[in-house]
Amino acid sequence: MKPFLAPATEPQRAWLVVAMASTFAGNLTLLGSVANLIVVQLARAHGVPIGFWQYFRVGAPLTLLTILAGLCWL
Repeated sequence: MKPFLAPATEPQRAWLVVAMASTFAGNLTLLGSVANLIVVQLARAHGVPIGFWQYFRVGAPLTLLTILAGLCWL
């Protein structure tokens, strides 16, 4: 990413945006992060099934709220 972000007008801010986007992307869907899959697998082993759409119903609003908070902060 360095070749793309180095010439930016505000490179530090550009790096923060990339970090924020990559972090929040894992919150959106069940498949967005390997950690999500591990937690779902462990939950299922304990008798708590979590499906894609069930996760998405929580992940989508959470992702939107955290993106809005991030935009206000940046």
